[in-house]
Formats: sequence, structure tokens, C-alpha cells
Amino acid sequence: MIFIDGIGVGKKDPAINPFAALPSQTFTDFLDDRHLTGVHDGLALRADASLGVEGIPQSATGQTALLTGVNAAAAIGRHLNGFPSRKLRDILHERSIFKKLTEGGVKACFINVFNPLFFEALEKNLPIRNSVTTVANMAASLRFFGIEDLVKRRAVYQEFTNQMLIEKGFHVPAFTPREAGEILARSAAGYDFCLYEYFQTDAAGHAQGQLRAIEEVSKLDEFLLAVLDKTDLKETSIILSSDHGNLEDLSTSQHTSNPVPVLLWGELARNHPEIKSILDVTPLIMKSFRLV
Repeated sequence: MIFIDGIGVGKKDPAINPFAALPSQTFTDFLDDRHLTGVHDGLALRADASLGVEGIPQSATGQTALLTGVNAAAAIGRHLNGFPSRKLRDILHERSIFKKLTEGGVKACFINVFNPLFFEALEKNLPIRNSVTTVANMAASLRFFGIEDLVKRRAVYQEFTNQMLIEKGFHVPAFTPREAGEILARSAAGYDFCLYEYFQTDAAGHAQGQLRAIEEVSKLDEFLLAVLDKTDLKETSIILSSDHGNLEDLSTSQHTSNPVPVLLWGELARNHPEIKSILDVTPLIMKSFRLV
């Protein structure tokens, strides 16, 4: 599973939508130009992220819903941005997809690389604000990948070219988006389920800079095409989705209420599942492992 933060299905307007300005090879579905199929025989579906709760969808509740199948916004009565509240953490500890899969005997991993400060905080029991994905992984007591895993090409950083790490003084190799995608595909093959999170898209959407946004789409395309090229889609399925819209509409610095993409490849695409909202993503994955 590839989770891309802050991307929705927007209008085919290159003035505000970088997915239309490039144009993207993998994100080809638009509100005013519907496309159900994509590269590598992929299936392009849409999912509601508002979940019947008033207001603009936000990260903490959207990601919790995506990774548990629980309507997190309804559970707390509002959309919540940023880091998960205690109530959301409780939901994640009980219903995290990592926990449910591992309890069912599925070999799972969160393939993102964490920097040494994270591990130092864990070791010293220092207070730290954990993201939804981090809490979801903790709920299953799964390992976290570090810089050594990145250097040995076993895992991928959230900014997959590693430029952010290099600028901070870490001695790590720079990857092209294609190299990073190939590493992800190769490493994921060692697991039954693998989650990768990318959130530079959300940051670019908030910044509203068109050149940066188009660069993000270009990098994502190269990265995703490499993942698809190096994955045996006869044996492996890939699902890509998001928590809320943002990057697809640069006319606003805020999130959007647009539906989010649910892109499927492999058997998941061939089965043509019905997806109505982001609440359907975790159940779909569980069903693919025959755990529901």
C-alpha cells in the first residue's frame, strides 16, 4: 500500500491542478474527465474523505479512517489535523491494519525510514508526537527502519530522494525517484503487506507554488512507474490512496473536499471492487488476505 498525503481528484485545469499541468502518467482521472483505467492495467477509483462529517477533511482523522476502516471523524465529532488525539490513538491501537494483519498471520511492515532522533526518543522514553502511521505500526509492535536500512537499500525515507536528510548532514546516498521506487518494490517483495507513506505532496499543496507542485507530480510519476515496473503484478497487488485532497487545487492553501484517488493494480484491480469512501480501503485489504 502506498499512502500519498494530500492528493485529491480535481478538475482538469492546468492553471490550478499540477496533475493536469504535467500531465501525470499515473494520475489521469479528473472530475471533469473520468478515466477508470491507467498504466499497467490499473484501475482508478475515487473515495469520499468527508465521511458525513461537516468541515474539510484533515490528516489525523483521515489517516486513522484509512488505516482502520473506522470513521474517526465521526468518532470524535470533527475532522482533526496533524497528530492523532488520545481517542484516535485508542482506535489505532485497537483497529490498526498492521495489528489486524499480523494477528491473522500476515507478515507486514511499515517501510519508511526514521532518523536517529526518533530511536533516541524511544530509547530514553522522551515525549514525542507520533503520526498516525507511526502509532498504527506501534499497535502491532512491528520494527521501525533506520538510516542503516536506508544505506543498505532495505527501506525508503518519506522524501525518497534523501535530499532532506543530506541537507541535515546525514551521510546517505542520494536516490533518483526511479531508484527509490525500485528499492521499494524489491524490499516490499519480502513481505505479505507493506505500507509506504509520502507526504511532501501535502506540503507542496499548502505552499501553492506551481513549479514545486509540478515537480512533486513528476517525481511521483517516476517513482510509481518504477514500483510498477519492478513488481510482479500477477502475484502482487498495489493500492494507492490518500487522506484528503490538497495538491490538486493550488487555488487554495487549504485541504479540499474533493474525493481522493484509490488506484489499484494486480488482482485488486482485476476484481473491480466497489469503493465508496476511504473507510473501504482497510476492509478491501483484509478481504484480499481472506481475513474477513
